Amino acid sequence: MDKDIALKDRIIVALDVDQRAKAQNIVKTCESHIGFFKIGLQLFMADYFNTVDWILDRGHKVMLDLKFFDIPETVKLAVEQVNNRGVSLTTIHGNDPIIRAAIEARGDMKLLAVTVLTSFGEDDMRSMGMTGSIADLVLLRARRALELGCDGVVSSGLEAERLSSELGKNLLIVTPGIRPGANISDSTDDQKRVVTAGLAISSGADHVVVGRPITKAADPIKVIEEMQRHIVDSGV
Repeated sequence: MDKDIALKDRIIVALDVDQRAKAQNIVKTCESHIGFFKIGLQLFMADYFNTVDWILDRGHKVMLDLKFFDIPETVKLAVEQVNNRGVSLTTIHGNDPIIRAAIEARGDMKLLAVTVLTSFGEDDMRSMGMTGSIADLVLLRARRALELGCDGVVSSGLEAERLSSELGKNLLIVTPGIRPGANISDSTDDQKRVVTAGLAISSGADHVVVGRPITKAADPIKVIEEMQRHIVDSGV
């Protein structure tokens, strides 16, 4: 897999808003430094492919993060709807039948299997009666996704180094749960497995997905430049 990734594409800015106008404002604010944007369920339900097309027309890339999870035939038909729309990355949930169906319908876009959401912590594992560690579960799901033909996975930066080491460079790793600064353990939001952008990339992640730390910042460009500086300092 070609992984010659420009610095401008390392950070994927998450457009987690409810209106097209808000998303467009974020893109216009960030696009001097960012060339990759994520559209999730909230914005997609409000605007369908309109913002996707608008971003692509401006020469940027789109990650469509809808995390398809349904019976295989429905997932296959959903993926077919995304084909030929110019989307670079699309997410699916990573169980075998869903992965197989999505791969069958895939066009030129890359498919990412979600391993374990970054809002899921070790305490959640225990409360559900699950044994082992999150890291082991992520590795298990990532290995299976790669074997079945997925292009990559979505995982925390805490697991990126192990995934890259054990599964090789052909696996594309996209990491959400990114927070700036050193006090990431003090995060009080809904993300539990968080790292900095520089640590995620140096550990093996190819892209980091960043929402609120950029979109809610008083100076988004300052935050972006700081994260990009950390990525460059990581030696990638």
